[in-house]
Amino acid sequence: MQFPHTPLPAQLTLFEAFMAQPMAPAIKDVLDSPWSAEPEVFSELSLRGAAGNCLNLLAPMLRELSEQQNARWLTLIAPPASLTQSWLRDAGLNRERILLLQPNGNKSALQLTCEALRLGRSHTVVSWINPLNSAARQQLISAARTGHGQSLNIRLG
Repeated sequence: MQFPHTPLPAQLTLFEAFMAQPMAPAIKDVLDSPWSAEPEVFSELSLRGAAGNCLNLLAPMLRELSEQQNARWLTLIAPPASLTQSWLRDAGLNRERILLLQPNGNKSALQLTCEALRLGRSHTVVSWINPLNSAARQQLISAARTGHGQSLNIRLG
């Protein structure tokens, strides 16, 4: 007994399947959509791996921030022990525009970061606070808005 042959649906290659997906919105749609009136003041970056590799990934970003043509500082709060003055020099950062602060018994890293943000003397305050809960995140956002700066928290895992 023979069964009628029903052709199987053609299987798309991975490239064809990707191309069959809806494309990104048209540029007109993007331009017509309302923009946020308020810029983002908080960002968080999570890096996993060997400390040296993570610092090598951070170097270009920190170098760019240290070279901003801005009268304010790039402030680093509670960086890992491997981020030393010699590392800053070797990574090509402008050390004349960087404040490097460590928390002490009087202030936690979160308190120190909020204070640096609120004072407004830093264009960007980079912190290494882990874990960072939603209440702490809101404190950083509020402080950054008050001081008209940017808060960047880096989580090394």
